[in-house]
Amino acid sequence: MLSQMIEFLNLNALKNLLEHYVLTKNFAINLLDIAVVWYVIYKLMNLLRGTKAVQLLKGIAVIVLVRVVSGLIGLNTVSWLMNQVITYGVIAAIIIFQPEVRRGLEHIGRGAVFKKSKRDERQDVALIHSLDKAVQYMSKRRIGALITIEENTGLDEYIETGIPLNAEVSGELLINIFIPNTPLHDGAVIIKNQKIAVACAYLPLSENENIPKEYGTRHRAGVGVSEVSDAVTIIVSEETGGVSIALKNHLLPDLDQEEYLQILTDELVKTDNDTKDKNLLQHFLDGISKGAKSDE
Repeated sequence: MLSQMIEFLNLNALKNLLEHYVLTKNFAINLLDIAVVWYVIYKLMNLLRGTKAVQLLKGIAVIVLVRVVSGLIGLNTVSWLMNQVITYGVIAAIIIFQPEVRRGLEHIGRGAVFKKSKRDERQDVALIHSLDKAVQYMSKRRIGALITIEENTGLDEYIETGIPLNAEVSGELLINIFIPNTPLHDGAVIIKNQKIAVACAYLPLSENENIPKEYGTRHRAGVGVSEVSDAVTIIVSEETGGVSIALKNHLLPDLDQEEYLQILTDELVKTDNDTKDKNLLQHFLDGISKGAKSDE
């Protein structure tokens, strides 16, 4: 009888717990709150992974750890110093990372969040054909070239450094641009919305120490723009005529025609089922990540 009463009380307590604490609106909201915070942290870690910004996060973690430990063991002076660092560090971080926050907000303001990508697969194939024609010609004659194709991340800040063309993409035009000793052959061509937006543009140079020393400024610029955007960049070496592609923080060197055409097809040819639209949070984080990486 006693055991039955205990069991009844336990069931009753469990029922009350579920009704008053678990199966409530506040509990669901708290779960959602925690899930959103962890999602933001997860996305930030993914965006910053492999960049020098990770070292900044490690430094912040060390400061917080020292503050907690010093408070537990009674190191009052150290604890006070860490409190000051944390208090004023927030203001300092806002000032230091103001460009990154601004870019994130601008990313939202451009309205790209709500745009639907209407890419024509035939135009993508024609673009690749023109690129292939130019690359083959320049590679055989060892004409250096740097061609960046904008994807979802805007390259306006780099487009502004170049000479506007707003011309249809053709192999012949690309070849003429990069012919040595012509006014436009230095710098990069940036292709935006299936058109050559500018020539002679300046791209950010990568500081990645893993890039072999034999690769020069063009290759570092190609990797550099891939670190701050999702652009695809084709590099033709002036010394060897080798063709490389930079994308997603990586340099894929010395590709033959079949290899680079496959990469370009995978990256540039979009079908109706392919979508690059991102939600509001992802666009904001992309803007912040872009700025953080560009300062490496």
